[in-house]
Amino acid sequence: MPSHQLQPPLWADRLRLPAIAAPMTTVSTPELVIGAARRGVIGAFPTHNAATPAELETWMRRFATELDGIAAPVAPNLVVHRSNGRRDADLAVLERHRVELVITSVGSPKPVIGPLHDIGARVFADVASLTQADRAVTAGADGLVLLTAGAGGQTGWANPFAFVRAVRARFDGPIVLAGGISDGQSILAAQALGADLVYLGTRFIATHQSGAGDDYRQALVAATLDDVQLSDRVGGIPASLLTSWLDAHAVPPRAESPDGFEQDRLLANRDAWSAGHSVSGVHGVLDTDELIDELIADYLRARADLTEGSR
Repeated sequence: MPSHQLQPPLWADRLRLPAIAAPMTTVSTPELVIGAARRGVIGAFPTHNAATPAELETWMRRFATELDGIAAPVAPNLVVHRSNGRRDADLAVLERHRVELVITSVGSPKPVIGPLHDIGARVFADVASLTQADRAVTAGADGLVLLTAGAGGQTGWANPFAFVRAVRARFDGPIVLAGGISDGQSILAAQALGADLVYLGTRFIATHQSGAGDDYRQALVAATLDDVQLSDRVGGIPASLLTSWLDAHAVPPRAESPDGFEQDRLLANRDAWSAGHSVSGVHGVLDTDELIDELIADYLRARADLTEGSR
């Protein structure tokens, strides 16, 4: 069993919080990514949020221009599933810009590991089971993003306590916990479990820099976790969505692909209202820097309270 002790997170000198602003279809704009990275949180985004590989080039040049060497990293998220016809073209853009971190989704990272390692990039693969975790590590992934019950958008089913501990027992590399993280207290709890970083998605949807419409943002403010429903109607695999959006939109039955997921289907429903169980922690719409400052204050307060309580 690997022996893992809580260490300063990767890029500790550039992070104010051990967190990633999760990559979200439509929601993750360049403004959100830049705002997060400037404030010391890794800014992630799906490469398909740029309309074309040429636009992705423009985004990457903008990040290089507007972010300096002390900002947190930018992490493009690449869908590696065979139905993503842009995968190789987007990968080529990331190679040219010598990105430092890429998060892969929906499938084995094996096809992209070699080229990304050749440019010195770390590759984190998102996984929803122990089998997927083992396969990703065998393929050469440097880190794992654990999709657990309650994560917004494409999600997992496992209990986060059990999943982190089970993965930590067999993997000593970086672990990112995704699912239900809404505040600094949750971040500290994830670290206590053995995670190095966390995903925060739903809280960042309710920011002025996100690509969400005002009606979507206000729906998040009004919602609780009871208003989140699991459905495969958007991308073909289970995703956490607001029930109000599902009730208002008729989505055709999915095609019978072998594993369910279809990139074109996901993009056809790119305006779906995703939300995780952490929606109960959304109480207003903030600027990205305000949200991060609030999370940092929560985190430091929780850490101080824990230290005080142990005396």
